[in-house]
Amino acid sequence: METTLCPILSLPTSQDLTYHCVFQKFKGNGYGKYPDSSRSGSGPRMSGNQSLCTRFTLVAFSSLAELQPVLFVLVLAIYLFTVGGNLIIISLIRVTPALHTPMYFFLVNLSFLEMCYITSVVPQMLVHLLVETKTISVGGCAAQMYVFSILGLTECCLLAAMAYDRFIAICHPLHYTLLMGPPVCLKLAAASWTTGVVVEAAQITWIFTLPFCGTGEIQHFFCDIMPVVKLACVDTSRNETVMFVLAVLFIMSPCFLILCSYARILVTIVRIPSAAGRRKAFSTCSSHILVVSLFYGTALFTYLQPKTAHTPASDKATALMYTVVTPALNPVIYTLRNKEVKEAFQRLTHRSPLSQVA
Repeated sequence: METTLCPILSLPTSQDLTYHCVFQKFKGNGYGKYPDSSRSGSGPRMSGNQSLCTRFTLVAFSSLAELQPVLFVLVLAIYLFTVGGNLIIISLIRVTPALHTPMYFFLVNLSFLEMCYITSVVPQMLVHLLVETKTISVGGCAAQMYVFSILGLTECCLLAAMAYDRFIAICHPLHYTLLMGPPVCLKLAAASWTTGVVVEAAQITWIFTLPFCGTGEIQHFFCDIMPVVKLACVDTSRNETVMFVLAVLFIMSPCFLILCSYARILVTIVRIPSAAGRRKAFSTCSSHILVVSLFYGTALFTYLQPKTAHTPASDKATALMYTVVTPALNPVIYTLRNKEVKEAFQRLTHRSPLSQVA
């Protein structure tokens, strides 16, 4: 294989974006989008010379040039609020013995995950809102996709574990301490993280064995799976089929477990004789139900819709929901709608030196 570097070419856009490429001459068979007329009966293969990308250009919000400073301030404020809110939740649970229960153990995991989740996308997006050349190396793009995808699948599994915790607490309260002891909680959390790492590491590694060619423009503000796969200069139908199967298996399976848990919870709550008892039982689940609805609503809309339904504008709008808005809402949901967390926060603030001086 002969390789010669090409110069950086300027794209004909108003913002003078650039891309980097490598010209390579391939010998032997390959699989691509371009038919080879020299071989009858052979499948599609790479043509003689193809421009392989070594860097990608993230189109991001280039069409909203005048609004980018406003978007920068808004997204930065949301990011700081999200990280600060989740740090407060983790610290509050850490210093409050009354919150050392399985439900709050999983909430600590979820809060830590949400901080990493938003940090895998937002800092780079903030930088790109301030610069004209919005490029990222293929390696950097792969790293971002690894982190983002692993955390996304891990959150699916953690939410299922939290639903199972609520199921045991409401449907089998007398056996709760036995069935949800510390070893069980640790195993459920470890299984969630392990599933996310193993499944997504394998999938993303497979994606980045594909050759990427053309201009290298990603119609997105971060390296999401589908916009990157679209840049491959080979037939990706097999990859897309596998990705869809994995999405159904590892996104819908936790969702099915959550639905089954809450179906049983609902039946149990309805059978509680007193209205006060029903309200108390439901209040322990309401925060989790809201978080699940936000997370799965955007995830199902994004990853289970047909390929033809994807457009750059809709993908960006949906991605903003699950990368920026949803992580910011989780601390609000778990503080404003959770009586125990609110009471612990009030006790902590009343004991602080500043409140005593006041």
